[in-house]
Amino acid sequence: MSDGQKKGNAMLVRTVVGAIYFVVVVGCLYAGVRVTAVVCALMATMCAYELLRMLHNSGRQPNDIIALGAAALFPLAPLVSRFEIPVLALMAIMVSCAVWYVAMPRVTINDVAMTVFVAVYTGFGFSTVTMIRACDPGIQGFLLAFGVLGSIWLDDAMAYFVGSRFGKRKLAPRISPNKSVEGFWGGMGGCMLIWLVVWFLKVRSIKLYLVLFCGVAVGGMAVLGDLFESRIKRGFGVKDSGDLLPGHGGMLDRSDALIFGVMTAFLILRIGGVV
Repeated sequence: MSDGQKKGNAMLVRTVVGAIYFVVVVGCLYAGVRVTAVVCALMATMCAYELLRMLHNSGRQPNDIIALGAAALFPLAPLVSRFEIPVLALMAIMVSCAVWYVAMPRVTINDVAMTVFVAVYTGFGFSTVTMIRACDPGIQGFLLAFGVLGSIWLDDAMAYFVGSRFGKRKLAPRISPNKSVEGFWGGMGGCMLIWLVVWFLKVRSIKLYLVLFCGVAVGGMAVLGDLFESRIKRGFGVKDSGDLLPGHGGMLDRSDALIFGVMTAFLILRIGGVV
């Protein structure tokens, strides 16, 4: 098989897997807040597991039970209360780690720090998807959540295609050699387009200035999230966080931009009174 055929097959696999992922996630958003929360809990747990595995393979010893448990519970917490319960969940993580640290003399503060980081990075990140979806159990909540995720997905897709065709200047060559400045701006354009559609559809009566702010901030933070996870993988000497999604890598590879992007969107939308 020629190199061209191999690349074509790899692209086909990547496209098919990406389409399945898209349909499943959008279907869960449409199904309602509870289904969204459960799926986000599963995705957060997968991301936490992949990150914990990288840590263990490098000789670190985070607490898997605390990290995985918190990663799963964070996205479910908004089902009880959108804001107070997630704060209590964070306090529970801190207390659990403190008890573990005091009771086990061999545990180091680095182990505690990594446990908290894994839980918050994956669990809290996905909890903001649930919180955005929970702003309205009907079609308005679905459209807003879909718009947020869609802006990040299109940002990633446009960055890839624009960068592949027109990319010349490297964005962060030491961390992610394939990313380009041209791809970055292509992605930002795609992200902004989705936010303008959200405004055009008058989702949750969102204002134009808020849409423009979200387009810039979410697009920028999505790229930062991607580079952040790439830096983590380089530190561990691995190409992908896992092999769950053929053509994409692990769940964390598929969610790196989403975690930072959705957290940013939630903060802006919350301050703006939309959620």
